[in-house]
Amino acid sequence: MTKFSVLDLAPVREGSDPGDALRHSRALAQRAEAFGYERYWLAEHHNMIGIASAATSVAIGYVAEGTETIRVGAGGVMLPNHSPLIIAEQFGTLASLYPGRIDLGLGRAPGTDQHTMRALRRNPMVAENFPQDVLELQALLGPLQEGQYIQAVPGTDTNVPLWILGSSLFGAQLAAALGLPYAFASHFAPEALFQALDTYRDNFQPSAQLDRPHAMVGIIGVAADTEEEAKYLFTTPQQQSVNLFRGTRGRLRPPIDDIEDYWTPAEKMRVSAMQSCAFVGTADSIPERLAAFIERTGANELMIASSIFDPEARVHSYEIFSQVRRTLQGDGDA
Repeated sequence: MTKFSVLDLAPVREGSDPGDALRHSRALAQRAEAFGYERYWLAEHHNMIGIASAATSVAIGYVAEGTETIRVGAGGVMLPNHSPLIIAEQFGTLASLYPGRIDLGLGRAPGTDQHTMRALRRNPMVAENFPQDVLELQALLGPLQEGQYIQAVPGTDTNVPLWILGSSLFGAQLAAALGLPYAFASHFAPEALFQALDTYRDNFQPSAQLDRPHAMVGIIGVAADTEEEAKYLFTTPQQQSVNLFRGTRGRLRPPIDDIEDYWTPAEKMRVSAMQSCAFVGTADSIPERLAAFIERTGANELMIASSIFDPEARVHSYEIFSQVRRTLQGDGDA
């Protein structure tokens, strides 16, 4: 059965601050654990006042410390921003503190804009070294080899599971070649979803970590007790995407009564395409559509992103999706 997991950008709401966002993230992770979610991932973004998870490994540690069984990890770390040794040490430390619970998803995008890339001391060309950096990181997290001089301490032999993240065929090809699980970012870039999944599965090479393909697919999930409330809550991520196109990123905005008053027809078209993998509705209306999507993608796992303004409404949305998962399993309300 397809697993359900949580992708959290630790959104900073209007009228709040990053500390509030991270406390809400930990509270949500605790509830997600109780709801039966498989894993809880946070993502690296920089110079964005609406996202509090820039220091991703620190945020992961905070969430892991507040939970007991749910896997916690990065979805992802933008590896070209860092040396593999530093990431091996950070995630080796996390794995040492929370054994058997840490995941490391890796992306090659900067997670920010061109000006911030320079502030990160990142050369844009380092993304070309991404495959080699993944292999170096994997070696640093693996068993110590004879004659190996550089060690990650902690890190060596923690064997933190690596994932490749992507929204194009590049990541699919790399994940297949290295025999790693693959997560596709269809929650914001769905265009190449099916082609990427086919590429990954058709070219997969078994590895020490994974003997068969494992594909995670990102979706937007907004659920509520009524269709009207769900659509109302969904206007927050809709505004978020409009503002991304306008270049006016800010803190997470509260929902509005009529999104048609907010966007232009052209913006509506762009946002609708960007959010085509969104499932908005109730415990009764979502299962049929979601089951069809799972069948079409063959997803082993869904990673649900939910930028809902009100923290309790966000928790309730994930609670409803856990009910949806039980419905799809045939357990009804059990």
